[in-house]
Amino acid sequence: MTIAPLIENVSMNKSFGGWHKQYSHQSTTLNCAMRFAIYLPPHVSTGEKVPVLYWLSGLTCTDENFMQKAGALRMAAELGIAIVAPDTSPRGEEVANDDGYDLGQGAGFYVNATQAPWNRHFHMYDYVVNELPQIIEATFPVSDKRAISGHSMGGHGALTIAMLNPERYSSMSAFSPICNPVNAPWGKKAFSAYLGKDKATWLNHDASELMRQATVLVPAKVDQGLADDFLTEQLKPESLEVAAKASNYPLDLRLHDGYDHSYYFISAFIEEHLRFHAEHLSK
Repeated sequence: MTIAPLIENVSMNKSFGGWHKQYSHQSTTLNCAMRFAIYLPPHVSTGEKVPVLYWLSGLTCTDENFMQKAGALRMAAELGIAIVAPDTSPRGEEVANDDGYDLGQGAGFYVNATQAPWNRHFHMYDYVVNELPQIIEATFPVSDKRAISGHSMGGHGALTIAMLNPERYSSMSAFSPICNPVNAPWGKKAFSAYLGKDKATWLNHDASELMRQATVLVPAKVDQGLADDFLTEQLKPESLEVAAKASNYPLDLRLHDGYDHSYYFISAFIEEHLRFHAEHLSK
């Protein structure tokens, strides 16, 4: 018998017949208190176990950005999909931090840090892949069918985590992901700090490198705005496109005139992403 871990309800709001709830818990993986949000569609009131879409947010975000701004809950309610949104990093006075917004608290990059002082708390990869799903599946009426998506830094996390664990996810998607972090300033700064100077260790967390070498293929959907201020220097979707062609990867990459890096962009196309995931979760 699986014993559910101790979690504490922080808030709850009814939405589209389902419930958006926030919880806090003590993470054994991250060695600190963590918060996550979950949306449970109305289907669970009948006893039905629903699949889960994990959403990974970007730099400086928390669990709240997506749930409040993306406009995803109406479609999740219709499709019968739970959505789980973790925080973007460990937090707290005892957790290492940096003066920059792109390193430290709010900027976990979904890797397991090996370098001090980050290696005490910054194991977001293990948290997202193992600890958080264990909590969700032991506590809530959900199945073990999972999909994963994210934005910017979280798009990087969603793509890399899915490709490193293709047996765990039916599909993956991203908005404005950091596609080639080993060649982007954000990635270079974070990977140097968290993973060290050996750049060979960085490649295992680069979506373009993983897609180029992939043999087990997770269906992928990526949307990118062409008015995104970070497009050329940080995001590099062309690298992902080249990698997909090299491995014949099932990548649907779409570029959109006029759209930027904001949640205005995400909210315009989130319904298509949810329908994409629902199709693959049902198989």
